[in-house]
Parts: sequence; structure tokens; C-alpha cells
Amino acid sequence: MGVKLRAVAPPLAALLTFLAALSSRVLNDGDTWWHVAAGRLMIDQRAVIHTDPFSYTFQGAPWHTHEWLAQVLLGGAFDLGGWSAVVILTAAAAGLTAWLLARDLSRWVDGIPLLCLLLLGLALGTGSLLARPHMLALPILEVWTAELIRARAEDRRPRWIVLPLMALWANLHGSFMFGLALIAPFALEALLAATSALGRRAVVLGWGAFGIAAAAMAVLSPDGFGTLLFPFQLLRMTGLAHIGEWAPENFGTFGPLEAGLLAMLFILFTRPIRLPAIRAALLLLLIHLSLQHGRYEQMLGVIAALVLARPMAVGFGQGADTPERGESLARAPVSGLAAAALAVALGVGRMAVPVVRGDGPDTPVSAVAATPASIRQTPVLNEYSFGGFLIGQHLRPYIDSRADLYGDPYLEDYARLTRPDPRALGQALDRRRVGWTLFKTGTPVIEAMDRMPGWRRLYSDRWAVVHVRR
Repeated sequence: MGVKLRAVAPPLAALLTFLAALSSRVLNDGDTWWHVAAGRLMIDQRAVIHTDPFSYTFQGAPWHTHEWLAQVLLGGAFDLGGWSAVVILTAAAAGLTAWLLARDLSRWVDGIPLLCLLLLGLALGTGSLLARPHMLALPILEVWTAELIRARAEDRRPRWIVLPLMALWANLHGSFMFGLALIAPFALEALLAATSALGRRAVVLGWGAFGIAAAAMAVLSPDGFGTLLFPFQLLRMTGLAHIGEWAPENFGTFGPLEAGLLAMLFILFTRPIRLPAIRAALLLLLIHLSLQHGRYEQMLGVIAALVLARPMAVGFGQGADTPERGESLARAPVSGLAAAALAVALGVGRMAVPVVRGDGPDTPVSAVAATPASIRQTPVLNEYSFGGFLIGQHLRPYIDSRADLYGDPYLEDYARLTRPDPRALGQALDRRRVGWTLFKTGTPVIEAMDRMPGWRRLYSDRWAVVHVRR
């Protein structure tokens, strides 16, 4: 059973993940609309965007398009095959990540440990399985982390061949900064493991050169050194607390993070799993970040699975001392080709049944359609998560999820007027000459708009409510 599992795990994991990601549920995020719109605009202009082309409140303001390459890929997919192609692109990235993870884990572990780690790595990513730039960068995170772990196992510096991935990563998603930071704990571990002055010198030169080269690769982007500064500028924003993906984990309902943490605790309680202190600290940091911000769960799943592989192999008596054990079996060419062929067939089927975007939590299709075109062309005060949809409909929003564009003062002001603060709400409506509002059904600001002098409710359904000036 063990050998068979190791042989079929990579293609099977890739196929199942690809199949799961083919669902239109990967489009259940309002940000996808503006990512696609930005990509299509850059393709049309053949240039990277540097100023805001979408909102009416910040039109022309400087905008750091740090995910430009991912947006171009998403926009290009949409131009080729509509939303179905966007879904397939996302599914392909998810499936590739699953294949890479299963391949690298199977070099260390087999059987039950392999199954447990795969479930841990993939389950923690289900909440973020969305058509957004982070999915396109996820395979790079896996390859990068696996290379750092293998470098330590083989007592060498990481191979230069992976450095171009950092340049690609930096143009796809801001998580590249964590890839750079990840070099430090493994370099420190190598330094502490060196037994002589000559060995320590080799570690400093080898790992230091790799770290500097990786940072140099990261600045190969339209913003140059600004690419390295942007993630720190974003993290300093206090307004992120109002954004769902930056909010602390909610344990009111059972979710992937809780399941993953309980699974790890069960293994640690029942098996003698020992981690080097630095790697244990790394996992604790990732768990802390995931508890503070839900967006880090996917990163935790991939890195935790890879870090735990060798200790679990030892704890389960599989005695994995090198990362080459079972590598040839993990490739499984026959099953891999079969899975690839089936994935292509599934992708063709997805294209044959086009995805039609209907009403949803972040897509108020009917509400916008029910608003007369003459009113839609006037300024709108909208729900934060509806901004992306409005951009996708070629309408200029008051706000959308590009928090770095709007800044803390604007986000705080928006949070105050939608709390709602009737006075701040009224002032914003008059100052911006707002002609209509679009908010989620059930939010407190709806009642305030119902009582607002000079306004009336035009449309409402289970998703959204539209108010217009009388």
C-alpha cells in the first residue's frame, strides 16, 4: 500500500485539486473583477499601470500595481475564454501546487504520514482557493521552500537555478517577501550546525550570496527597489483591520485552520516528532500569522507540510535520512500522463460549459441592472466588496479593495460613515455629489439610507439594496 501511495500521490493529488478548483466557486471574490480588468487594460495599453484608472475618488492617483504579471495572466485568460478560462488558469495553478507538494513529500514519507501531510497542506488552502494573484504564485512558494529544506538536508547552499523564480514571484504577488525572509532561518540553522570556522565561513558566503542574489532578482520589476518597500508599507496600514482577509481567524465555526491545528496536535501527542528549534519557531510564527490574518493559512499549509515531512518519517519509523528516498517512484510517469490527459479533458469540458456570473455576495448583478443607466453614470457610494464588481461593469466606484491606493485616513473615514455615522454619511453624499448607493442587504447603513432626507430605496433583493436621490 505504501509504495502504491507514493507512486500515485502526485498525479492523484494534482487531479483532485484541479477538479475541485474547476468549480465556479473560485470566482466568489469581488477582487477577481478588478484584477481581470487591470490585466485587460494593461494588455490593451501594452504598459504597466502606475496611476488609478478605475475609481472616481482617486482617479489619476499613484497606484503600485505590484501584481501586474498575475493580472495580465488573468486578463489574458479572460480575453481567450471568458470566466471559464480564468477558472481553468486558477485550477491549473492549484493542481500544479498539489503535484509539487505530493512529489516533494513523497521523497521523505510514505503511507499514512504522506496522506496526513497532503491533507494538511491542501486543506489549509481551501479557504483561499480563489481566482486571485496569490494562486498563481503558490507553486513558486512550494518549489522555493522545498529547495531550502533540501539544501539543508544535503548540507549545501540552495541552487542558483531557483533564483529566476524569485523574479517571477516578485511580479506575481507580494508574498515573495516571505520567500526572501524564509532564507534567514535556514541559513541560521546551517550556521549553527557548522562545526569549524571554515565551515561557518562557507555557510556565510554560500547562503549570504544566495540571499543577496535573491533580493537582486526581486527588484527586477517595473517598480525596482520600490517592490521591496511596498510590502512593509502595506503592513503598516491600520485600515487593514477593516478588511476580511486581514481579520483574525474566527473559530465560531469549524474551519480548515482549526482542523489543521488539531491534526498537528494529535500527531505530536501520539508520536515522538522532534523539530529543530529554528523550524519549530518558524511554524509557530506561521501559526501566529494565520490566527491573526486568515490570508496566511494557505502559506502555513504548504510550508508546515514540507517542514514536518522528515520528522514525521522518523517518528513513524520510516527512517528518511535523505530526500532521495523513493524519488523515482514519486514521478509515476504512467499515472501522471493519465492524470494530465484527464485534466485536459476536464478543462475542455469546463470551456464547453461557460461560466455565467450571477448574483452573489460580492456580485450584485440584478441590483446594478435594475438601476437606470442615467443614474449608474453618476457617482456612487458603494459597499467595499462591491467595488471590484463595479469596475468589472465599467463603473467607477467610491471605494474598492485596493487598500494601498486609498490609504488609512480614507479607509477610516469610510468605516465611520458606513458604521453608520449619519452626519459623516450625509456629508460624504453631498461632498461627492453621490447619485446612488449600493450596499449589502442587512448592513446597518441600509437603515440610515432609508431615513436619509432626499433619498429613496429603488431596489432590494437578498444580496444588495440600491438607494437613489429623490
